[in-house]
Amino acid sequence: MRDWSKDEAAPQLSFRFSQTGLADWKATLSKKFHHPNFDQTLQILRDHSFEVSPCAKVAGGYLVSKDGAGAVLVAHEDEPALAVSPGALIRGEVARLLDRGYQKFIKTSQYELPASAAQLHAIHQFSEELKQLAGATSLYNESLGTTSDSYQYDRLKGREALEPPPARPWELTGGH
Repeated sequence: MRDWSKDEAAPQLSFRFSQTGLADWKATLSKKFHHPNFDQTLQILRDHSFEVSPCAKVAGGYLVSKDGAGAVLVAHEDEPALAVSPGALIRGEVARLLDRGYQKFIKTSQYELPASAAQLHAIHQFSEELKQLAGATSLYNESLGTTSDSYQYDRLKGREALEPPPARPWELTGGH
């Protein structure tokens, strides 16, 4: 929920009244969106109980974390951008989320662990709250649930090593 008491003017609704004295249902909303710069975004995140600390692995990056999930933000044209997408925090490292078709996994540089429902929920909540506070666009498919960084299905593994299809499939080869 947006807090309109901070540095932002609340949107103003204006109604036109018809000759009958009733309000015209075509209300106009004056849109005055204020996109915070990178430093303001970090302060907004701190104000909403996010932990913000410099990230040594990414130049100019800040590790933003809350409730066991984290991401790394960098300044891109003075606006926040994701350098490392949201994931579970495992020993101070933001883990990637892998989808293997039958289960999701959390992968760090040292470990690959099955993801629990609590971890997936924390990542989803963190992602949605981070997008809302940073002023980023929230997409419908991402709002439905947790999306993975990589999709690796076991039934497709190894197919790339098969023989390539013939250049002319209508010509029979091999004694047919």
